[in-house]
Amino acid sequence: MSGGIDFSPPSYRAASSDLTISISPLGLVELADEEFEVHGPRLNRYSLNWAMYLGHHWSYRREVGESQMVYNYYRAFTDFIINFTFGRGVSFRSPLATEAIIPDILKRVWEIDNNKHGVLWEMGQQGGVSGDCFVKVAYEEAFEDSVGAKHPGKVRILPLNASFCFPEFHPHDRSRLIRFKLKYRFWGTSVEGTRQVYTYTEILTDDRIEEYINDELIDSRPNPIGVVPVIHIPNVLVSGSPWGLSDCHDVITLNRAYNETATDVADIVNYHAAPVTVITGAKASSLEKGPKKVWGGLPKDAQVFNLEGGGQGLQGALEYLETVKRAMHEMIGIPETALGQIQPISNTSGTALSIQFQPLMNRYQQKLVQYSEGLRRINELVLLTIGLKEPQMFQYNPDFNGPLAADQLTSLDPNDPQTYQTVVHFPQPLPLDKLIVLNEIQSKMQLNLESRKGALRLLGEEFPAEKLEEIRTELIEDAKSDGALNLLKAQVNSAIASLTGILPQDGGELPPGAEPGDGTGPGPTGQPGVITPFEAETLDQMASELVTKAYGTTIPKNRGVDTEENKYPGNG
Repeated sequence: MSGGIDFSPPSYRAASSDLTISISPLGLVELADEEFEVHGPRLNRYSLNWAMYLGHHWSYRREVGESQMVYNYYRAFTDFIINFTFGRGVSFRSPLATEAIIPDILKRVWEIDNNKHGVLWEMGQQGGVSGDCFVKVAYEEAFEDSVGAKHPGKVRILPLNASFCFPEFHPHDRSRLIRFKLKYRFWGTSVEGTRQVYTYTEILTDDRIEEYINDELIDSRPNPIGVVPVIHIPNVLVSGSPWGLSDCHDVITLNRAYNETATDVADIVNYHAAPVTVITGAKASSLEKGPKKVWGGLPKDAQVFNLEGGGQGLQGALEYLETVKRAMHEMIGIPETALGQIQPISNTSGTALSIQFQPLMNRYQQKLVQYSEGLRRINELVLLTIGLKEPQMFQYNPDFNGPLAADQLTSLDPNDPQTYQTVVHFPQPLPLDKLIVLNEIQSKMQLNLESRKGALRLLGEEFPAEKLEEIRTELIEDAKSDGALNLLKAQVNSAIASLTGILPQDGGELPPGAEPGDGTGPGPTGQPGVITPFEAETLDQMASELVTKAYGTTIPKNRGVDTEENKYPGNG
């Protein structure tokens, strides 16, 4: 059987037909019977979810001019959950032994080679809408473009369209891929110069990589890293199934019911804007139609009235809309205040927010189980690729890596499993009361229950070792500045004492037998009679500057009255 473009049931085909434009200009690829049997239900679910996300909620089109309301709560809820999960970013750590090298490698790959926030958002979107997130790790070789600019090699982290992914899992371990097929259509130019559609297929196994165009093998090569470079992350785990659930699948029926009722309400409002007029006892043909018209001269028994159109049920319909909307929020766990409803309580504390967002936090923790493990495995593929393509990155480089602490390795072993170990940290998604957190951290540090590095991690610092080194360097510079200032103060005091015979700090007199400027008074270091030629020159310069600042360089004069003669002395 040929899969065609759409796998949705008839009631959803109107919506799904528009969906194919967003997935691909040509829609889904044709599938063999075996592929359709295994993956058809999954692709059908993807099609429905994406149709809802893109606002294609109706299975039919109403007549032109008729209202057809679409309140896309499905997308609003999905985007909110994505932002709630990934909006504050993700940080990565490694064991202490590899901490001087691994975090800097991951920072380069995620933030320089790739757009970290964009990749995380796309991962969240694919998982949140489809229910399954597939991420491929590949190395882009260095190249020189047509104008001679050189582009270094980079590790690419590529979220894939789940509709183009056809994985084959180990029969006894669903977390392990033994074969992966990527299949999609694209536009290309033939040798004759005409535009036509091609089908691209890439098959990945632990030992081989094969590429096909229209079922014709164009490349076959060994897999250099020895594992399938694709990670599958189920968005919400379903026991006994390799596939995940989308974030908002449960509100599809409610969102459609809301749109249908809202459309009925719109019909009522539109009707009362232009109701049906009933005339008895007169001919309508003799009456002018339109706004701002006055009818007169009607027969005595004539009656003119508007036909009621069910406005009495408008209040009930509005109450029903509120009920459905509240049910959607309850199903998802997002409080109504999160989407713009006015919060009756101002200055809501962090504790109150935590209680209000507790259902959403439960969903958040459920997603973290999947995405934390998925990101850890992605980092493992990244480090495997770096170790193969850029082995020099596994050597400590003081110009690239952070400070080297005790017990940290300067060279990583590609055969050591510890080299590829990382920890994924998601920051707290809800606002924290910084003062309370700081007080808790301070109490722990006073009891020796927390280190300065750990305190920085609790405050959200991604690279605490570098931050501590930055603080240390700043303290050293401050100490040097304070020392220089103290030296200048001592020189100023010595110069004043040399000129006046008075010690400025305590107002005391010079020691007995000491005279100002004779070399027996206090020197810059406070020791009498030990002024070196350099210090004597410094004192002379300082004394000159003090006299200038105190008395100026010229004798001050009184300013004359501003008269015309004074302003313009040349005028006679």
